[in-house]
Amino acid sequence: MLRLETENGWWLVTHVDHARLAGAFAAKWGNDLFRAPEPRAHVLEGIARHDDGWRGRDANPKITRAGKPSAFSVELVGKYSAFEEIDLPDYLAVREAAVRLIAEEDAYAATLVSMHTYNLLTERADRSTIASAELPLLDSFLTRQKELQQMLRRRIAEDKSLSSEEKSEARIIDHFRLLQAVDNLSLLTCVDYREPATLLHPLPLCTGGHAEIKVQPQGERSFRLMPYPFEASPVRLTFPARHIEGEVFASAEELQERYLAAPLQMLTVSLFG
Repeated sequence: MLRLETENGWWLVTHVDHARLAGAFAAKWGNDLFRAPEPRAHVLEGIARHDDGWRGRDANPKITRAGKPSAFSVELVGKYSAFEEIDLPDYLAVREAAVRLIAEEDAYAATLVSMHTYNLLTERADRSTIASAELPLLDSFLTRQKELQQMLRRRIAEDKSLSSEEKSEARIIDHFRLLQAVDNLSLLTCVDYREPATLLHPLPLCTGGHAEIKVQPQGERSFRLMPYPFEASPVRLTFPARHIEGEVFASAEELQERYLAAPLQMLTVSLFG
C-alpha cells in the first residue's frame, strides 16, 4: 500500500494500481528527444505488473506499531530502509511472487521486474536496518533472483520474435532503468511529493547517450519534467485510491473495515514540459 496523509485521514493506493500508473507513464514515453521502449509490449507488461505480488497483502491492509496504515509514504521517498514497514520474510515473499507470476508468461518482462527487485535490495536497501539473523534470508533471495535472471536471459536469447538489439544487454538495462524511472514518478505522484527530485537513472536519448530528468512540483499531483520525455504535453492520467478517515487505528481489522467501506475514487496527475 501507498499512503498520503490528509487533514482527517489517509489516501491509500494499492501497489498494483501504483504499478499500473507507472505502466501508463511508460506507454506515453518517447518523443523526438527520448527513445520510446521497444519491444514495447514486453516492456510495458513488465512495468505495469512489477508489483502484482502485493495484490493479496494490499487487499487486507495492516497497521504499523504506531497504528498507522502500513505503507510506503512521503517519508520514504529517496530511501529504502524501512522495507515499507513490513517484516522482511513477508516482504521477500511478496517480491518473489511478483517475479514468478510474470516469469510464467513473459521472460522479457520478468527480467525487468527481477532486476528492479534486485536493485531495490542491493544498491538502495540499508542492510544495517535488517536483523543480522535475517541477512542470510536476504542473501539467499538475492542468489535466487540472479539464478532466475540467468534462466530468463536464456529464454530471451532463444526468442526469435526479438531482434538482436532488443535482446542486447544494453537495451535490457535501458528498459530496467525506464521501469525504475516511471516507478519513481508514480511513487512521487501517489504520495504527492512536493520537493524537487531527479528520476532514477539517466534515460536513453534518440540520438544516443542518456539524460537525467528533473522533476519540479507545480501543485497537487502536478509536475514539470525537464527535459520532457513524453509524447505530448500535458499528460493527464487518473488512478484509483480510497480515502479513509482517522489518523491511527486500534487494529488491522478496524483499518480493513474502513478501507473496504470507502468508495473508490479517481485522482488525477498532470505532467508538463
